[in-house]
Amino acid sequence: MGTERPLTRLDRLFARLDREPERPAHIDVPTVSPHHIVLLAAIMLFYLAIVWAVLTTSWLVKLDWQLMFFRPYQQWPRMHAFADHFVVLGQRGPTAVLVAAWLGWRSWRQRTLRPLLALAVSLLLLNITVGSAKIGMGRLGPHYATVIGSNEMGLGGDIFPSGHTANAVVTWGILAYLASTATARRWLSAVSAGMALSVGLTTVYLGTHWLSDVLLGWAAGLLILLALPWFEPLIERADVWSLGRRDQLRARSRAWEGHGAPAPATAGSPVVLGHLPAAEEAFGRTP
Repeated sequence: MGTERPLTRLDRLFARLDREPERPAHIDVPTVSPHHIVLLAAIMLFYLAIVWAVLTTSWLVKLDWQLMFFRPYQQWPRMHAFADHFVVLGQRGPTAVLVAAWLGWRSWRQRTLRPLLALAVSLLLLNITVGSAKIGMGRLGPHYATVIGSNEMGLGGDIFPSGHTANAVVTWGILAYLASTATARRWLSAVSAGMALSVGLTTVYLGTHWLSDVLLGWAAGLLILLALPWFEPLIERADVWSLGRRDQLRARSRAWEGHGAPAPATAGSPVVLGHLPAAEEAFGRTP
């Protein structure tokens, strides 16, 4: 009598993946609270303060130029190759694909499209708000600056706020926003904050952004995450409608397959043939 091989961790993982996915009975959806509104107002004031500081060519612009002349990429050249690759974690395309793949798996497991819909809404808000600000303020980056000490605003640039930084805040922060437990939310919040901070500072190291661009990018991304709870009713309606349409299409497909397929014959039951044409009857008739 042989003994059964004990299950390994990989065996248990695949056994869990093979289970039928189930929609959770309760999904913890962030709501708008007084604390939430206060935080949103504070970030908005910070956003406006950064814009005003740059428009008035204040001390912040002087700090931008000091960092530009310091040239961190020349002070620490060994970090340059790593920084060139690391900053990709702030680019919208690669990060959106990675996060969408993870949230797509969660949507399948939980039988809800809310994770993917929340990501889509956040990216849409990111494109509208950050894109409009970039075009509207038209600031040139450090490598294309024209006048020393100038804020370089209104010259046709598109780097204020930093898109890499805002995208890092949103795409990695959405994982914390959609976390299913408080513990997971705390850990993911810390990871996403570290990712957003490091991506933003990496752009300053590479000289592709002013420090004020990064500060505004952090604020812009946080505003989008803080605004998401107001879109939850729309996300819920879209989720219900999409899943309802899916169920309708499945029901129609099953009904069509059931109507078109012949009924299976049971063992021992006679098979009834339809009326044969005259030619086939003559061929089959014995003399």
